[in-house]
This record gives sequence, C-alpha cells and structure tokens, in this order.
Amino acid sequence: MTAADGYDYRRVQMVEALERLGITDLRVLEAMRRVPRDLFVPEAYRQVAYSEDVSINIGEGQTISQPRVVASMTQAARIGADDKVLEIGTGSGYQAAVLAQLARFVFSVERIPSLARTAKATLDHLGIENVTVKVMDGTLGWRAFAPFDAILVTAAAPEVPQPLVEQLAEGGRLVVPVGARDTQVIRVVERRGARTVVSELQGACFVPLIGRHGWAGEGR
Repeated sequence: MTAADGYDYRRVQMVEALERLGITDLRVLEAMRRVPRDLFVPEAYRQVAYSEDVSINIGEGQTISQPRVVASMTQAARIGADDKVLEIGTGSGYQAAVLAQLARFVFSVERIPSLARTAKATLDHLGIENVTVKVMDGTLGWRAFAPFDAILVTAAAPEVPQPLVEQLAEGGRLVVPVGARDTQVIRVVERRGARTVVSELQGACFVPLIGRHGWAGEGR
C-alpha cells in the first residue's frame, strides 16, 4: 500500500489520539495507521484528513466520517481475520479500506455511481484486492453473499433495516446509526439464534440512509 508523501507522521498522530480517546483494539489501530486517509478525501481537504473530529465533504452531499467514529464503529464490529463483512455506504472507500486490513472479504454497497467509481479507483490504486463494490440499494443488503460476520452501515437509518439483521451470521454484529435525520445513536445488533441483542455505542450525526428500508429523498 502506497501512502501520499508527507502524511505518515500525521497518521501516527491520529492513531495516538484515537488511543487517548479509548480505542483499544490493536488491529483496528494498526489498520488505521496503514491506510492513507488523505487519498480518500478531496485534495483541498487533505490538510485536515487526520483530525479525529473532522468529517469531510466528498461530494454528492456525502461525507467521510471522523476517524474516531470510523475507529469506534470498526472496533464495535469485532472483525476477525477470516470474517466476511458487508459495508453499506461505500462513500470515499476509506471505511472499506480499513475493513480490508481486518477481514478476509469486504462487500461494499453504494447508491451513488460516481462515488462507487471513485472509491473503487482509489482502492485499486492502493492494491486493495479483497473489496468488492456494487451500486444498489444498500438497505436491502447483499443476499448473494450472505450471511455476513459483520455489517457496518455508514449512513443513518430511521430504524434498524430488517434485511440487514436477516443477513447476519450466527453471532454476527450489525453496527448502524439509528434515529432522526439530524441526530442518531449508533447501535450494535448481535444475532444470537432467533433473537438479537442490541446495545448502544454513542451519539452520532450521519447523512441519511436512502432506500426501501431507510429514508426517502436525497442523501445516501
């Protein structure tokens, strides 16, 4: 994986800040140390790419989440090296790149074709080969490759999308922001047999998840 020149130290600083904020999973920290986040944001924003509290506009009304949110959600998903992971909302491709360092396979769904193309080009440029990107309604999941050991949703749903719960493997974890359009709580849904166990991670503010089991209108 090739990083852009001049950003290595900033990436190390970001990871150190994440440790201070309570991220303890060493694999997650190492993944975020390896992935050059600056390559996943527009050039005009690269100077703030590694600030742990900055979300960045990537076009089409979408954003790349703050590093602390990416780290927190990824840690909550508890991804193993042999896991198959579904990401809903490819966006810039940064979260998929982080997941690719942790899982065996990553399947990423994006509603907006231009974002999917750009993300795939960046992933290819970095030599990341275990991510598959497709343009479709992410609220439906990706049944062809289900069940998934973990599902991460990088946009906010009005409620937990039932198709995603159904596509979890036994013991699988779904991490999804749920709430109103302007403020949400990140929930972790774990499948245990015929039931699910739900916990809350933290407050958040994501763009809306658009689709049959999400919001109607503009957004992801």
